[in-house]
Amino acid sequence: MPYKVLIVDDSSFFQHRLKEIISECPDLQVVGIASNGQEAIEKAASLNPDIISMDYEMPFLNGVSAVRAIMAERPVPIVMFSSMTYEGAKITLEALEAGAVDFIPKNFAEVSTNSAVLKKRLHEKLVTFASQANLAPVRSTDELAAQAAVRSQRAKEKTAALRERIAKKTELSRTTKGASSGGLKGKVKLVAIGASTGGPVALSDIITGLPSNFPTPVLVIQHMPENFTKAFSERLDKQSSVSVKEAENGDRLGPGKVFIAPGGKQMMLDRTGSTIKIIEGDDRVNYKPCVDITFASLANTFSGKILAVILTGMGSDGCEGARLLKNKGAAIWSQDQESCVVYGMPAAVAKANLSDEIVPLVDFLPRLTSEI
Repeated sequence: MPYKVLIVDDSSFFQHRLKEIISECPDLQVVGIASNGQEAIEKAASLNPDIISMDYEMPFLNGVSAVRAIMAERPVPIVMFSSMTYEGAKITLEALEAGAVDFIPKNFAEVSTNSAVLKKRLHEKLVTFASQANLAPVRSTDELAAQAAVRSQRAKEKTAALRERIAKKTELSRTTKGASSGGLKGKVKLVAIGASTGGPVALSDIITGLPSNFPTPVLVIQHMPENFTKAFSERLDKQSSVSVKEAENGDRLGPGKVFIAPGGKQMMLDRTGSTIKIIEGDDRVNYKPCVDITFASLANTFSGKILAVILTGMGSDGCEGARLLKNKGAAIWSQDQESCVVYGMPAAVAKANLSDEIVPLVDFLPRLTSEI
């Protein structure tokens, strides 16, 4: 049976086009359309969809508020279909923290011209998340509501409360089997993190807890379009003790500095390994930014003095880059399947036997602060 889709959008044009595009996939069936957030909550309850496509700007109740309400009442995968403007990016990040699983940039030109790229992206994401939700073990309503409540409150967590949680986890992580990565203290000169689907929330959990005196620079390659990475970096900077910014050409690395690769471009290091180099994205490369490209650049400059981390994400970007780093003696950590939104990128690295350690999301921060 096809997965049931609920479309939420106040524009009759987008409603019509989305229904046409989604209906072309034999694994998907549009069972309802809602024109505002309140109607979305009601139809999510009555139609019991497998997945929801959610707009933000709507009358009566916006998309972020609708996501929170639906996730608290009856959790279901929600993919935001959001504007590519800067404001749209900021709102999308709020929706991800409220419980949405992913987003698709909303571009009028792509929708109106029946873009094959958009069609493939939309079908792939809706089917992937709907199938994962259907394969998940059945849990009680109380359990689901509690899980949704925790996720929706992530954005409101205070730094002090987060650090208290980290302190409690640190001693446990040290005694856990496989917790030691062979003594990284003093050996790692740079931390590089690659992520895609589910990455914004995972990265937020990690970066917002790093202390201001974190001893190394951190490079982040998160699959995101232009505008989204700028909004993401600004959001993290406000929530963090470390300095976070969207990387620019000529930025110099330093302890406690976090650089987010800009959307639509590639981030590398110059030959000295001290300065960031940003180049235009090549259409021959699937991802802009691309984890493999940044990791390959690091292998040529920092050699083995790197901890490379692969977080949740669809696809296998980062696997070949991790291989190059591994050959130079770098340490590789990958996220475990249970804590991933999509176990694609970490799975590729683990299956290639490149992971030195497979780490639950909750353990990354205490491990980084205690072992780097």
